[in-house]
Amino acid sequence: MQPVSIPSPQDHDDAGIDLRKLLGTLLDHKWPIIGVTVLFCLGGALYGMFATPIYRTTALVQIEKKSGTVPGLEMGGDFNAQASSARTEIELLRSRSVIGQAVDNLHLDVQATPQRFPLIGDYLVRRHRGPGLAEPFLGLEEYAWGGEKIDVFRFDVDPQWAGKRLVLTAADNGAFSLQDGEGKQLLRGRVGEALDQQGIRLQLRELQARPGTRFTLAKTNRLSTIRTYRGALELTELGQDTGLITVAMSHPDSQHASRVVDEIGRLFVQQNVERMSAEADGSLQFLRTQLPEVRRDLEKAEDALNDYRKRHGSVDIGMETSTVLNQAVGLETRISELKMQQAELDRRFTREHPTYKALLMQIQGLTQRKNEIARRMQGLPETQQELLRLSRDVQVGTAIYTQLLNRAQELDLVRAGTVGNVRIVDQAVLEGGQVAPNRTLIMLVATLVGALLAIGVVLLRKLLNPSLETPEDIEQLGLPVYAAVPFSECQAHFKPRRRRTADSSVQVSPLLALSQPHDPAVEALRSLRTSLHFIMLGAQDNRLAISGPGPQAGKSFVCANLAAVVAQTGKRVLLVDVDMRKGHLHSLLGMQADTGLSDLLAGRCDFADVVRPTPIEGLFLLPRGQIPPNPSELLMHPNFTAVLEQASASYDLVILDTPPLLAVTDATIVGRQAATTLIVARFGLSSAREIELTVRRFAQNGIEIKGAILNGLEKRASAYGYGHAAYHHYEYKSDNA
Repeated sequence: MQPVSIPSPQDHDDAGIDLRKLLGTLLDHKWPIIGVTVLFCLGGALYGMFATPIYRTTALVQIEKKSGTVPGLEMGGDFNAQASSARTEIELLRSRSVIGQAVDNLHLDVQATPQRFPLIGDYLVRRHRGPGLAEPFLGLEEYAWGGEKIDVFRFDVDPQWAGKRLVLTAADNGAFSLQDGEGKQLLRGRVGEALDQQGIRLQLRELQARPGTRFTLAKTNRLSTIRTYRGALELTELGQDTGLITVAMSHPDSQHASRVVDEIGRLFVQQNVERMSAEADGSLQFLRTQLPEVRRDLEKAEDALNDYRKRHGSVDIGMETSTVLNQAVGLETRISELKMQQAELDRRFTREHPTYKALLMQIQGLTQRKNEIARRMQGLPETQQELLRLSRDVQVGTAIYTQLLNRAQELDLVRAGTVGNVRIVDQAVLEGGQVAPNRTLIMLVATLVGALLAIGVVLLRKLLNPSLETPEDIEQLGLPVYAAVPFSECQAHFKPRRRRTADSSVQVSPLLALSQPHDPAVEALRSLRTSLHFIMLGAQDNRLAISGPGPQAGKSFVCANLAAVVAQTGKRVLLVDVDMRKGHLHSLLGMQADTGLSDLLAGRCDFADVVRPTPIEGLFLLPRGQIPPNPSELLMHPNFTAVLEQASASYDLVILDTPPLLAVTDATIVGRQAATTLIVARFGLSSAREIELTVRRFAQNGIEIKGAILNGLEKRASAYGYGHAAYHHYEYKSDNA
């Protein structure tokens, strides 16, 4: 007969993912999944309860449009007028000059915090509402339990102590001591006393604590502190081009956050005023340097006009000359103003700036008009031309000088009353309640993470342990399943008992076929008994070898109960325990294994001496006997063949309980001595790969596996499907049974 062709289990795995089976797997493990999810939910709730609350304070700053630094020097009414970019002001608010000054003013680089009990200390401190100090928990006075305060007026350290955490311990009557991390005392003093010892300069403004309470004191790096508060500062513009900036900060101490936000806003406004005043002062200095020069030019023009009138007498200007003069004076005045603006812009912009280029184009246009008027003046009489030129110089100089005087006075007033273009609209206030942690969100996220983690572990275990769960899984390997034995709750709850004999006591596990004859597992074995009648038709002998891929499959359970149900039909059955290493059929039937198969094969006794009757009529047992050092060699001895032939002649059915094949090779030796061989696979334990390897190894030794028995079948949602209902058994018995 040709060996059975066994397809690879991968053929079935590659068919696709069975979503119903995956869902069934999750349903089978619903209680572990629910348990893990609930634990994570409780963990999230505890974290939300004990986590330090975070509060958010906000302030509102307005950025107004600012005009040019020199009043009156506008070009076209809008020259130098520029809207202050909110983005620029936001970056100025984040600058080290602003935040660094706030760090210095508020001593933010000094960390002075009370030491609290791990995990629950912060929670207990927040629960303290009464005045004064809270009572220490369990007498632990070194920790702060609520009501403690410390205010550091000055704390400077040498580089050797920078960034190191020092321990300040409170004493009686405002006294305290400071130790390093190893407990070495560095200095002692009282509140209000300025101390300067060992590179540490310390002065406390206030200390309210129970004697023995410890505080952590550290001087952090100024630059790192600035970076920390820059990261904590939230700056956003309300709407587009509104000039309104929200300044916010989140911190466990809402009062501390309000102080920091207010100080940053105050410093920003102060620096803005100083910057505006500096611009006005620079423009004023520029005008004051120009005034003497314009004054000298005006005096020269007046002297030249007076000299001309003295030499030529009184000369009147005609109507045409007067018109040309007025036009020339207006152009010269405007060109002089623009050139002054050009000198001002040279200090602020490059020559490639669009504003600077526009100014040059305007000067160029006015110069062209000035040249046209000069050509018209050439047609006038010589005396009129000279008089016109001198009069023009006097009037232009007078107009420019007067204008500069007025502007200098305006700038002097601006410098004295500079208010800047930034103002605080709203001071820092607490925005509602705590913003973090969000306990509801934390619980939801923790629950979701717990559920996903539990589901992932279940599916991963299922993926890494592709055990058999349905008869269909075995049948797809090309091996027929003759019985699916349900898991017996009764057998699982049986407690082994010890029965005393004449010589000693033996551990007894009640046989299910005797104690619970109507159990579904026994009914499944009765179905196997019926199938055996057809399986063994035409077989060369009446021997049935039952093996399996590995231990814990339940071979001995199947062999013993199958032998019992066959014997109950009136047949003589011999149950042989061929597992001479760990066989325990004798314990299932309440017998001892002092002599048995190993002794028979070794020639120390006869067949009739080792075969023993059992409590079941027609069932006889050949136990394993004494554990030999060479079980495989004994099975290969001709005595084993002779024993089996004698057994076959004396009994209607011989059932051979063999060791697991993948553990030892005894099963292949026994299989060659039996015409019918079945293997037992365990639900949820045996894998398709093990079954495939078992069948192949039997085939390599010329042994054909007739079929399989799936033992320990459980009611699982993942196992429900084709073939499951056909092998599922229900208990059906008389009410009087």
